[in-house]
Amino acid sequence: MELPINPIAIPIAAVAALIIGAIWYNPKIGFGNLWLRESGMTEEKMKSGNMAIIFGLSLVFSALLAFLLMQFTNHQWGAFGMIGGDPENAKASFEAFMADYGNDFRSFKHGALHGTIFGVAGALPIIGTIALFERKSAKYIFVNAGYWIVTLAVMGALLCGL
Repeated sequence: MELPINPIAIPIAAVAALIIGAIWYNPKIGFGNLWLRESGMTEEKMKSGNMAIIFGLSLVFSALLAFLLMQFTNHQWGAFGMIGGDPENAKASFEAFMADYGNDFRSFKHGALHGTIFGVAGALPIIGTIALFERKSAKYIFVNAGYWIVTLAVMGALLCGL
């Protein structure tokens, strides 16, 4: 019995987060200028960081998020959790269950739905709470939460559909 995920789905979803961010926060085609203004970021400050560390850690964080999101988009993980994760030790009823339902709800559309829900119910409240205490604007909240809602929808689609 194989695991209920394509092994390349997590790295692909993690890279997708960076690609979407490059578009979303781009000053020419995305919300970059609005984000710069609302966050208080300057061009000078943007040039001051170690980009290898920033993008490297962003990729690691995106992979961790993809791993977490996978638990919500791929319902088959619940079945694997019920048997302790090792199909070799499962009863015959597990194999019958997986034969009947193992590929149900495995589509890009289903994953996008769960990713969107995860973004609205997870990312928005976290970003919103932090922004409120940092005295950031509603525009700041919606630019950043919007990025994560869209990104998690795409990540969920990839995790569930690949």
